[in-house]
Amino acid sequence: MPSATVIPALPCRDLDDSLPFYRALGFKVTYRQERPNPYAAVRREDIELHLFGVPGFDPAESMHTVIVLVPDTAALHAAFAAGLREAFGKVPVSGIPRMTRPRRMQGTRGGFMVIDPGGNWLRISRQRTASDADLDGGPQDRPAEEEGRIARVVAAAARQADSHGDEAAGIRMLESGLARHADAPPAQRLPALVYLAELHVRTGDHDAAAAVLAQIDELELSTAERETLAADLAIAAELPNT
Repeated sequence: MPSATVIPALPCRDLDDSLPFYRALGFKVTYRQERPNPYAAVRREDIELHLFGVPGFDPAESMHTVIVLVPDTAALHAAFAAGLREAFGKVPVSGIPRMTRPRRMQGTRGGFMVIDPGGNWLRISRQRTASDADLDGGPQDRPAEEEGRIARVVAAAARQADSHGDEAAGIRMLESGLARHADAPPAQRLPALVYLAELHVRTGDHDAAAAVLAQIDELELSTAERETLAADLAIAAELPNT
């Protein structure tokens, strides 16, 4: 007996709002119709989604969510980011649509979020493997001790801001953690500061983001640390233009 196939169907205001975004992510439009109702299908490898247009639909009110499990969240995020930069000149980190960065999240296997132009959440997480202790954040998904105390703060903040969409809670946790661990090495503080600046941009507080970015500029990092933290530094450099 053939296995079942489940295909999520997601609402949008207009297909012409959503399809360019999905094309930028590397999806192919495999079907489209306008009558009797706007409807389209998109596919990227094993990920297939359907979209339907709803006149007057408000993406800000959407509660639709799709969970996507992939072997490598970092690789998929990099592909998505490259496509968004090529199509739109940047990776949107605030408003609708937007995309978060891959991060560990307290109590989960981590991953990243894509919020499409219809306000639908694609929650990209790593597939469970035979070495995983459990589905809800075994030791392999918690920040290692050598990564420092602030890594645990970032994981807790990401659960609130990225997974739950509560940016204000994430900001409070990061600010509190950075103050509590003010003696942490600059290399450990950098990811938390970059995330804090990103959340300020996401909430529209560009003055606060600029103040955090100024702190990042003052960090004393070795050449080796800058190479290790190149991805974080690249995000910090891109934030003023988002």
